[in-house]
Amino acid sequence: MSRRRLTPEELALWRKVADTAERKNPHRKDPDSHQILRPKPKPAKPVPQPRERFEIGSCANNQTPGHDVLPGLQDRIAAQPIKMDKKAHARLKRGKLTPEGRIDLHGMTMERAHPALTGFILNAQAQGKRLVLVITGKGKRSDDSGPIPQRPGVLRHAVPQWLSMPPLAQAVLQVAEAHAKHGGGGAYYVYLRRPRQ
Repeated sequence: MSRRRLTPEELALWRKVADTAERKNPHRKDPDSHQILRPKPKPAKPVPQPRERFEIGSCANNQTPGHDVLPGLQDRIAAQPIKMDKKAHARLKRGKLTPEGRIDLHGMTMERAHPALTGFILNAQAQGKRLVLVITGKGKRSDDSGPIPQRPGVLRHAVPQWLSMPPLAQAVLQVAEAHAKHGGGGAYYVYLRRPRQ
């Protein structure tokens, strides 16, 4: 696209329009037209200085990064804040409270276990039960895990997550690993909220 010059009539019309226009910022000075069109100079790049002798890791900071590893399942459950009565929680951890109901998911697939757990927890809450035992089993190591490693105990890892998501989250007050006499690491105590009336 080529630029054309304004005719004297067009230039006169433009000056009339420009004289009637009000400035948006009257306190600012008029910039010179040559300043508007001139690009800003680029800052000069620093010239790298040659090193006397290169050694691997000489520029690195000497702090080794910490590993961002998810804590173990037992640690994550133990780190949850206590939402129930502290005395009852201490008795629960010592195995002094007796579960009012239990479900054994041991040996089920995830597709069967999830709906079974959901129905059991919601029915137990509706019946006014406060403490139930969910048995998941500890899981077993498979001989052929393939190229992607799998954690043993798929249900053992999935159940706490299911209990923290709707619709079960509104019914569950506290989840804790069961005492050894109730199954230890292969079972969970689930302390339920009182049913709403």
